[in-house]
Amino acid sequence: MLNWIVIGVGDITIRRVIPAIEAEPRSALYGIVTRDPSKAAQYGVRTWGSLEQALKDPAVDAVYVATPVFLHAPQTIQSLRAGKHVICEKPMAMNEPEARSMVQAAEQSGRLLGVAYYRRCYPKVQRARQLLEQGAIGKPVVAELTNHMWFDGSGSRSWLVDPAKAGGGPLFDIASHRIDVLNFWFGKPLRVTAQLSNVVHHYPVEDNATVMIEYEGGVRGIVDVRWHSKIIRDECRIRGTDGEIEMSPLNGPDLLSPGGQENLPAHPNLHYPMIENFVDAVEGKNELQASGSSSYWTDWVTERAVRAARLT
Repeated sequence: MLNWIVIGVGDITIRRVIPAIEAEPRSALYGIVTRDPSKAAQYGVRTWGSLEQALKDPAVDAVYVATPVFLHAPQTIQSLRAGKHVICEKPMAMNEPEARSMVQAAEQSGRLLGVAYYRRCYPKVQRARQLLEQGAIGKPVVAELTNHMWFDGSGSRSWLVDPAKAGGGPLFDIASHRIDVLNFWFGKPLRVTAQLSNVVHHYPVEDNATVMIEYEGGVRGIVDVRWHSKIIRDECRIRGTDGEIEMSPLNGPDLLSPGGQENLPAHPNLHYPMIENFVDAVEGKNELQASGSSSYWTDWVTERAVRAARLT
């Protein structure tokens, strides 16, 4: 049995992370780290006011870091050095050097580091990778992913527009997921160009970002994310020399390829397959779908996207 502690009791923790841990048969919610014990009371588990206190408990096996981005690297590294396995929420870190330090800490500790890029576990994302490997659309040449929504910076997630806490706007929050999916399909990114700006909302982070990534073999990935659209979009398609794979909306079940249409729904709790895969990896039964080493390359892309935008 893997004893988990969770740092932070926010929306994603309550709706997905804790239910996933409680549902996974080889896992147990052992405790919660929070500055407000009342938030953890409903779970009837141990509660600590600081991570340092929690990590002293030898019964703790794994840590789920569900805090704002600026805490990801220090809390992940602290947990790894204490001999615990870790899953860290996305994006992995505030910048590439932080992400690199997290990977190094995992290597030095001999513990597993996973990152919550749960879309790698989507059946349709896995199926698309299989179709690409089979040559179903010939030579892939371009993949396009868009995610548009409205976010004015208010409400419980207002910290997302504070660059000191979140690192960036939609580039960090929603583009990171889609960049990671591109890396899952096409491998290590080679070059990045980008444009970031504020068109509607003038908070301290960008309200839109367009990123173009070059991969080996000439594949180009384009990710466009926006927090100023009252029309919600979640588009995803891969075009090749002999056809295309259409997966819009990315979060829906449908996949259309030259072979026909397939219905491949994700698990009702999107975090559950990720937790299950992590426990498999701890037990040596499988490799991590989204490891620190693979997730590092998403931070590599976002870092270069920010640099490229500053130069324009």
